Amino acid sequence: MARRKKKLHVAELPLLSVSQYRKRRSGRHGLGVFAARPIKAGTRIIEYAGELISHAEGERRYPTAPDHHEEAEHTYLLQLDDDRVIDANVGGNDARYINHSCAPNCEPMPAGDRMWIVSIRAIRPGEELAYDYAIELDEPHTPARKQRFPCQCGERTCRGSMLKPKRQPHHKLVREARRKLQIG
Repeated sequence: MARRKKKLHVAELPLLSVSQYRKRRSGRHGLGVFAARPIKAGTRIIEYAGELISHAEGERRYPTAPDHHEEAEHTYLLQLDDDRVIDANVGGNDARYINHSCAPNCEPMPAGDRMWIVSIRAIRPGEELAYDYAIELDEPHTPARKQRFPCQCGERTCRGSMLKPKRQPHHKLVREARRKLQIG
């Protein structure tokens, strides 16, 4: 009888040392975080640190313009679960500078009250760390709304927007990593 391989949980993954990544200017957007040394797939790179707050508090702090003016968003909120977000503007670290990509090499993965940025494939020295922001909106993705969340990743598979397409699963590497790590 074949034995099933035990699935790992995020907190059990190897943790990268701070010396293995660097924050610097990015060709994608503002600042970025780059690998200083090779990073193996399935490595916890950095915790996405910040103040843990409710979605309502996040909306209070960073409200949508009442006139729905389509201006680019620029906040450091990352959803931890259905009820809470992490505000990296308060007590954040270099993880807040990890940019979006439609072809990600990392993925935020929750572990209790913490969020870890985990490599979903091997990353070469000098390569920018990036995850798919996959922003989900309840309202339709109109051309104006897509312009509000433009993508500048430059990847061959770029969607042109950081919005997660309606009724489309996450990137294949993200799905595989979540399945291995028992992430919903």
